[in-house]
Amino acid sequence: MLNKLKNVAKALLAITWIRRVYELVNRVFLESFGSSRIMSHLYYTASFITFNREQTAVLRGRRNYYRNKKRDRLTHVELRRNVHRLEKGLIMRPRRDVFARDYITETIEFYEQAVAQCRRDPETMELSEMEWAHDVLTEYFRTVTTGDAMVDAARERFERADHAAEFTGKVPYVKKALSSISYQELDDLVMQRRSVRWFEDREVPRDLIDQALLIARQAPTACNRLPYEFRVFDDPQLVSEVSSIPFGTAGYGHNIPSIVVVVGKLESYFSPRDRHAIYVDGSLAAMSFMLGLETLGLSSSVINWPDFEPLERKMQKKLDLDLTDRVVMLIAVGYAHPEGMVPYSQKKELDTFRRYN
Repeated sequence: MLNKLKNVAKALLAITWIRRVYELVNRVFLESFGSSRIMSHLYYTASFITFNREQTAVLRGRRNYYRNKKRDRLTHVELRRNVHRLEKGLIMRPRRDVFARDYITETIEFYEQAVAQCRRDPETMELSEMEWAHDVLTEYFRTVTTGDAMVDAARERFERADHAAEFTGKVPYVKKALSSISYQELDDLVMQRRSVRWFEDREVPRDLIDQALLIARQAPTACNRLPYEFRVFDDPQLVSEVSSIPFGTAGYGHNIPSIVVVVGKLESYFSPRDRHAIYVDGSLAAMSFMLGLETLGLSSSVINWPDFEPLERKMQKKLDLDLTDRVVMLIAVGYAHPEGMVPYSQKKELDTFRRYN
């Protein structure tokens, strides 16, 4: 027994020694290569595989953006972006008599392409998107003054497009000033939402998922592009397969009744400067989605997605993802088990993470 304890003590000592050596080497290495951008560039030149998938995804996403402009699509991100830019111009105070001269011709080109697709096959295009584009353009041309050659030419092309749509009022409006939901009610909802990992063996109704997704789509997103998809799995076999891919489900993945994969769409952007928008917009929508679930009696837990190539390949194959599709996170969804516990998870104090000016 004494020898066994000695062996355990030696093993623990060896593990401690290895960990300290590993940390020392890491610190020396990181102090050297993390000291400047030049040294960092040399490091990533040698270890190019680290962010290779993301770099390739961003580049291919830009390629697909331009390819898609010539294809029939359910939603046209370039039209959405420019129409939203027009909306922002319409709400300016004071509003200029003429604005958007630098992109109104391009916007009309996008609109003409969408109208042509609707004429060929209206079921291949989101009609609500077309109504919104039509209404905002109608409001824009009603608002800007005549006499500017570029704007007047765009106005003529808009009228010739003859989409034959009625004005539905999807234009900027005065926001309701007061909320009927009190701060305390919102605080109660936020405190109610906890990361639940133990669920009842009970099917999650799809209509409740859809209701929560309607809340999610109202989250703010850069230029109203909504550059994400929520891939929902509720088939037990598929749930088991998908939930077993990330690291974070060890020990409880077997009892997840439904799982959602939030996927960012890099093909929504023409510039690498926007490459992080899919993570920001996807996360904003995910938080609204989870709060929506709470109001419907459902619970959830965010499952972190690591940028780790072996897992990226497995998820890409399982979900049949394009290389431009980037997993943002996974969300387990279900009815909380009445005896299941959740971590206390003490949050940081306000003074720790808040600074003014």
